[in-house]
Amino acid sequence: MKARSLPRWTLVLFAALTPGLGWSQNGPLEGSKTIWLHPRQGERVDVGRVVFKPKAAGEVSFHVTMNHANLKDHFLSMREFKCAEGRGEVLCHVPYPYSQPYTVKPHDVAWLEHALMFMFKLPSEFGAKLWNGIYFQLKHDGQRWVGTPQAVDLNLIGAPPAKLDVPPYPATRRDAIREGTRWFHQLSIE
Repeated sequence: MKARSLPRWTLVLFAALTPGLGWSQNGPLEGSKTIWLHPRQGERVDVGRVVFKPKAAGEVSFHVTMNHANLKDHFLSMREFKCAEGRGEVLCHVPYPYSQPYTVKPHDVAWLEHALMFMFKLPSEFGAKLWNGIYFQLKHDGQRWVGTPQAVDLNLIGAPPAKLDVPPYPATRRDAIREGTRWFHQLSIE
């Protein structure tokens, strides 16, 4: 009796749906990746690195380091921020200020999104504009992650959240931003 081989598409589907197999082992959540901010015009800006290390049970730990050589210092509201400057806009990284697990899973990258929050302001404005928060919602795209900006009020994290083990910005606390509104319209990790 001749053995039947499975169609190729069934093997691809099996690999994609089986934890520990498929795209998660091909690189998106492994190794060192560059964090890029993409302006509407001009060259993208290398703003940092994220290093992923596999852990047990499908979890991956991560560590984010911002590239201070490509960010400018802005002293706002008695605090130093590292910022990218664009045409008519300043985008400042706002590190998540509380303890977090620094872990992600292939289908849950909320803690990484929280580590990559920003706020924007006009170059002529003084002080931190925390109500102008930018949260980049990440989606897997081949061998990279692409972040779409959403509006958040970063004043929410001015005091510790009630549950430190739950990301404080679920989808219900984020608002869509009309395309073309922000100078830095995308973040990517590749």
